[in-house]
Amino acid sequence: MTDTAGSSVSLGSGVELPKLGFGVWLVDAGREAEQAVGWALEAGYRHIDTAQAYENEQSVGNALKASAVPREEVFVTTKFFPRSEDPVREAEKSLERLQIDQIDLYLIHWPGGGPTWAWPGMVQALERGLVRSIGVSNFTEDELERLLATTDVKPAVNQIQLNPFAHRRALVDACEGLDIVVEAYSPLTHGRDLENPHLVAIAERVGRTPAQVLLRWGLQHGFVVLPKSVNRKRIEENAEIFDFSLSEEDVEELDALDRTNGTGKAVEQPWW
Repeated sequence: MTDTAGSSVSLGSGVELPKLGFGVWLVDAGREAEQAVGWALEAGYRHIDTAQAYENEQSVGNALKASAVPREEVFVTTKFFPRSEDPVREAEKSLERLQIDQIDLYLIHWPGGGPTWAWPGMVQALERGLVRSIGVSNFTEDELERLLATTDVKPAVNQIQLNPFAHRRALVDACEGLDIVVEAYSPLTHGRDLENPHLVAIAERVGRTPAQVLLRWGLQHGFVVLPKSVNRKRIEENAEIFDFSLSEEDVEELDALDRTNGTGKAVEQPWW
């Protein structure tokens, strides 16, 4: 089991978000998801990230229920599917599937239909105690500003695609300026860049896997990282990122791999 002591960020109101999460996007519902989440909990992950659109919340809930880890020790994130109409009603359905009494973090999955319309329902879910904290995902700087102009309740988190090859500096800077926590999904680039020679050389230098280096890069930038795998060995390796550091030169070399020119966009080709 990995040692993740001191590895969380405060979202206010006593809510502590673990900096390492386990993502289940593209993990099949049923045995695959239940097994992967179970392995992640055994490996020391205490943050599970799912979504209504992933269609595996029930499997996540089954794994949580089967685990020896107490519910209060596991931070559970799910996301509102913005093609639905009511964040409150959908939160209630998620709670049933997840088999828990409260969602720790509830995000708008993407700004479908515009960045503001779903937020009042998200706030209502928070006020009703269905969720402990609320945020967004795939929001640009402009969309965050448009949302903040309509509400006194600030998103706690913006979850975006983020790794050295997609280092969205302008958007990251905007989130940090607004005191919004940045979560990095696809931190391992879906494996596409794990053989990049710069990354491989750094991994060899520090005696770690390329995946561990990518995750450590995210941590050292202050991001919450959400790796995904269905391979037990990789799940365990991806959790072993709190006992080493990258040098300033290593981080700078990884920063130089960015292909987005430091964009303020959340995604290059929105699907909504």
